[in-house]
Amino acid sequence: MQLVPIKTTVVGSMPFPGWLEFASQNLNAFGPADIQEMIEDAVIASIHDQVSAGLDVITDGEQTRFDFNLSFYGYIRGIQNNDTELRRFGPPAHDQRGKHNIVEPLTAPRGLGVVEEYERLKRLAPAGQGVKVSIPGPYTLSGRLLPGHHYKDRWDVTEALLPLVRKEIEDLVALGVPEICVDEPSMSCYAYREDTKRFVDIFNRTVAPGVGKTRLSMHLCFGNYKGRSVGKKTIAPMLPDFLDMTVDELHSEMTILNFSEIHLLERFAERFDVAVGVIDVKSYYIETPDDVAGRIRQCLRYVPADKLAVAPDCGLSQTARWAAKQKLTNMVAGAKLVRASL
Repeated sequence: MQLVPIKTTVVGSMPFPGWLEFASQNLNAFGPADIQEMIEDAVIASIHDQVSAGLDVITDGEQTRFDFNLSFYGYIRGIQNNDTELRRFGPPAHDQRGKHNIVEPLTAPRGLGVVEEYERLKRLAPAGQGVKVSIPGPYTLSGRLLPGHHYKDRWDVTEALLPLVRKEIEDLVALGVPEICVDEPSMSCYAYREDTKRFVDIFNRTVAPGVGKTRLSMHLCFGNYKGRSVGKKTIAPMLPDFLDMTVDELHSEMTILNFSEIHLLERFAERFDVAVGVIDVKSYYIETPDDVAGRIRQCLRYVPADKLAVAPDCGLSQTARWAAKQKLTNMVAGAKLVRASL
């Protein structure tokens, strides 16, 4: 059950302030103390935007990350950047992101950095504010890594990353984190062509340290690099196998699907709480509170209010800050309209 009926939250990422974008491209001009101050200021700004919108559960906005998962490679030993096939011009697509060679067995002696993110968020968030942290799952994290001579294929790389992510979850649970969202968009992107039972096994082994000890949520989407999808936009291939995920709340994009598969969420609601994307992060149309309320009422045909959460379709890192703030404010207002009518 949710903390409140029709809980309002975000997936994880929030837009960087413009000054942070500039500063991150000119880090040589700053000293270590300046950078630490900048990190704190960015998280404070992100918290402010989310609290001002009225969200029930917030994150740190992933303000210390480069992309929702690529910055984790900075914590992992055994990889080297490989941009030999990088495309620098033309329309944005995943082949502009680059990959990494694996040159030795993968380890993360300093952890993956999420513990530090949570400690900072806990210190800076208002007292009593609901918070959560997000961490990419091992299958998604493996997507930009080339197996090389140490691993056979992407599945093998995933198995090498799994204990690293699991250890981070274990450490977060030890700190009392109230909710951990595991981002596995690669699983939803490729459910139509890969072994979904294998996905379930990977996910369940990854989150095992948190089962029964924290709220576990899972984010699934179809990609959002530069506001563009990459996977086949359908949740149908996830069923029925994804019903065996060991998770408390499952979040899926829905606005990008124009709610065409909203009826399938009834199956998910039989097993989990369901978080539904009611805000299109790939569009600069600003949804009104009435728009959001209408979408929530569609959800309530299949998901009970006490099991329903609403969020944007995906993280907001690819959405301009002015739009993200307006979209979140209207999302909360729309949720309140529906709550008042329950």
